[in-house]
Amino acid sequence: MLKRFKDLTEKEILALAITSEEEDGRIYGAFADGLRESYPATAEMFEEMRTEEAGHRDRLLALFRQRFGDHIPPIRREDVRGFLQRRPVWMMRPLGVKVARRQAEVMEMEASRFYSRAASLTSDLPMREMLNMLADEERKHQRAAGAYEEKYLTETARSQEEESHHRLFVLQFVQPGLAGLMDGSVSTLAPLFAAAFATHKSWDAFLVGMAASIGAGISMGFAESLSDDGSLTGRGSPWIRGTVTGLMTTAGGLGHTLPFLIPDFRLAIAIAVVIVAIELGAISYIRHRYMDTPFLQAAFQVIVGGVLVFLTGWLIGSS
Repeated sequence: MLKRFKDLTEKEILALAITSEEEDGRIYGAFADGLRESYPATAEMFEEMRTEEAGHRDRLLALFRQRFGDHIPPIRREDVRGFLQRRPVWMMRPLGVKVARRQAEVMEMEASRFYSRAASLTSDLPMREMLNMLADEERKHQRAAGAYEEKYLTETARSQEEESHHRLFVLQFVQPGLAGLMDGSVSTLAPLFAAAFATHKSWDAFLVGMAASIGAGISMGFAESLSDDGSLTGRGSPWIRGTVTGLMTTAGGLGHTLPFLIPDFRLAIAIAVVIVAIELGAISYIRHRYMDTPFLQAAFQVIVGGVLVFLTGWLIGSS
C-alpha cells in the first residue's frame, strides 16, 4: 500500500528528496542525450538543468548524513500517495522536443510543491530552511524557463532547431502519409474502374473499391511498420508510421469509391473522376510543399501515373 505523505518521517522525507533529485537529473540527462543530435541548443539547456539537480542532491545528501548517517531508505515517488504518474517520454526515440519541454515544466512544478509541503512537516530548523530554499529554487526554474531558452535558443539556434523539427515531421508523418495516399489513390483505380465498366453497377463497383482500399491499407501499413524500426534512420515509431500509411492508403482509395454509393451509374462515374482529379492535385501539392519537388513536375509524374492506371482499369473492364 502507498504511504500517505503526511505520515512520512523526516528521514523518509529527506530520502525521498534525494531519490527524486537523482531521478530528475537522470531524466534531464536522457532528454539532453535524446535531443543532442537534432536540437543541440535545447540539449545544452537540459544538461544545465541536470547539473543543477545534481547540486540539489549533493546538498540533500550532506544534510542526510549529518542527521541520520549513511544508510538511505529506498523510498521512491511510487511509494507515496499524491505524486503525479509520469509517462516515460524520456524512453522515446526520436524524442519530441516539445514533449520534453512540457515534461520538464511538470517536473519542476511538482518538485516545488513537494519541497514546500515537506518543509511544513518538519520541525528541524536547518532541514526546513533547506527545503524552503529548494522550493524557491524550483519555482525559479519554472520562471527561468524563458531565460534558459533566451540563453541557449538564440535566433540562429532556434532557426536550426525549427528546420530540424520540420525535417523530422516530414520523415515521421509526411513521407509515410504521402506514400499511403499515393498508393491508395492510384493503385485502387484499376480494380475499381475495371469493376465499374465491366458491370455498369454502382454497388458492385463500390464493393470492389472498398475491398481494394481496405486491403491496400492493411498491406501498406504492415509493409511500412516492418520496413524500418526507426532506430538508425530517426523516422520514429514503426507502428505510428505504419498506422499513418495504412490510414492514408485507405483514405486515398475511399475517396473515389464512395461516389459509387450513388445508384445512378453515370453520375457516380462522373463524380468519381472529379474526385480522382482532386486527389492527384492534392498529392502533387503535398510533394511540392514538403518534398521540394517543382509543382509542375510533381503534377506531371502523378497525373501520368494516375491516367495510365485509370486507362488500364477502363480497358480491362470494357473488354
